[in-house]
Amino acid sequence: MRKLLQASLALGTAALIAGCSGGGTSPATSAPAASEAATSAATSSSAAPAGEGATLTIWTDAEREEAIKGQAERFEEATGADVEVVQKNFEDLRNDFIAQVPTGEGPDITVGAHDWLGALVTAGVVDTVDVGDMAAEFEPVALEAMTYDGQLYALPYSLETVALIQNVDLVGDKAPATWDEMIQMGEASGAERPFVINTNGETGDGYTMYGFQTSFGAPVFVQDESGSYTSEVGMAGEKGQAFAQWLYDNGMKGKGYLSTTVDYDINNELFSTGKAAFTVQGPWAIPSYEGVNLKVSPIPSAGGEPAGPFVGVQGFYLSSQSENPLLAQDFLVNYLGTEEGQQALYDADPRLPALTAIGDEVKSDPVIAGFLESSKNGVPMPNIPEMGAVWDFWNAAESQIIAGAEPVGTWDTMITNLQAELDK
Repeated sequence: MRKLLQASLALGTAALIAGCSGGGTSPATSAPAASEAATSAATSSSAAPAGEGATLTIWTDAEREEAIKGQAERFEEATGADVEVVQKNFEDLRNDFIAQVPTGEGPDITVGAHDWLGALVTAGVVDTVDVGDMAAEFEPVALEAMTYDGQLYALPYSLETVALIQNVDLVGDKAPATWDEMIQMGEASGAERPFVINTNGETGDGYTMYGFQTSFGAPVFVQDESGSYTSEVGMAGEKGQAFAQWLYDNGMKGKGYLSTTVDYDINNELFSTGKAAFTVQGPWAIPSYEGVNLKVSPIPSAGGEPAGPFVGVQGFYLSSQSENPLLAQDFLVNYLGTEEGQQALYDADPRLPALTAIGDEVKSDPVIAGFLESSKNGVPMPNIPEMGAVWDFWNAAESQIIAGAEPVGTWDTMITNLQAELDK
């Protein structure tokens, strides 16, 4: 899975640090009920369960540690419980959580990414979370990302996604609505390239390209009515083939707008030096564009439907083996889940906020506002275990087609090979 990236975002306004269906128009609008005990926990802090003599253990990385400690101190004063905050490397959290929760040595709560969810549920190490009426206060895509088989399994707090970035000095500040309009604007600018996108060289980068793919109505996996991903491959058939043909038509044997010679660094160099008028990138790339007068907007449609990029979400998971689940639920919902708690997390490690109120406060920065707007069109990166089988087949097929391979046959072979792997 794509590793969440982190970097400083600074354009003289706010700082932003970001870590990775059929569309993002029908996300879950409320968190599903978890259990009677969980529901009891989602109450006001004034009715918090007594915690005298109890201890909660929370795993976090260095970036979130101080913010969590601040809320832990408030929680200790209100409940009488002790809270132990343990700092670990983010890269170690998932595997350590899966290994240690069944032994009784794991934490009550851990911070983590939403695409861990399928593995955590399969391992039986996470419990459901009920945010009650607070569901309406979170960005719908954030709750959708943390939902599995119709159940909410984590309290979300941050988002990440990619968006269209344009050089305002070259093309003005009007955001194009379609691929064709963008190309026309880029070509009229006189830039060496109207558009550039990272294909990770010959490896392929389905993650960054995904917004264009979904605009053809070809999601990687189908989502059900609750927003949960199924194991049904959604990019097979005519819509996926149409996207493959588009890749070829705009690739190295077509119009040349897409190229397997472009990796992350080359992409950023071309855009930052004014040789490309538009690019699609995430907030982690913004520091590379220092000095560029830029605008961030949703990705334009190439296939006629809204372009829905992947959205990555981070949040807090509750252990299924917690000895104090009521206390843990109370801490999640009434401390980390409040506007005060989410603001503290943002201040400690600025990322796109999952709580709408915090997003409204920080989107006075037009760069942050642009990425937030792009996320509203987006869909969660699949959190099911099957996604692990997708990347190599998918990325390679896209790269081959951009380089000039026959598009429909190459795409269909990828689908066949992927389905065979999923059926094992």
